[in-house]
Amino acid sequence: MFQRAWSCLSAFAIALFLTACAGPGQQPGEMEIRSGVIEQINFVQLPSNHHAGVGAVVGGLAGLGIGSLIGAGTGRDVAMVLGTVGGAVAGNEVQKKYDQPVPGQQIIVRTGNGVLISVTQPMSQGLYQGQRVFIEGNGENSRVVPR
Repeated sequence: MFQRAWSCLSAFAIALFLTACAGPGQQPGEMEIRSGVIEQINFVQLPSNHHAGVGAVVGGLAGLGIGSLIGAGTGRDVAMVLGTVGGAVAGNEVQKKYDQPVPGQQIIVRTGNGVLISVTQPMSQGLYQGQRVFIEGNGENSRVVPR
């Protein structure tokens, strides 16, 4: 009885976790486009786009699943706890390995009316100082692209 209830609870938790991770994608629509000239380019390191803690959660769930296959009774419970802790630690270490900064650039663009706009984005080859460019979007979603 306990095993069946635990299995149902685990399946529900996994389904809830996966549903929470599924968000709406980018919606199509209008995009603001401005033009200008690149005044300055600074090279920067951008933080990784991996979500913190996901490796530990996935590792813990995998360890829980593997631990539930071992032994019976109290031994199974101990194997499940150790599998969860070990999987969480291993998943966290794997995530740290892939959680390296990404090379990027801070680009300062002077628009036609003299306003300076700073855009920080992942590294884009082919951009240089004095180049005429378009700035697509606004806020955090803006990008500088060659004309």
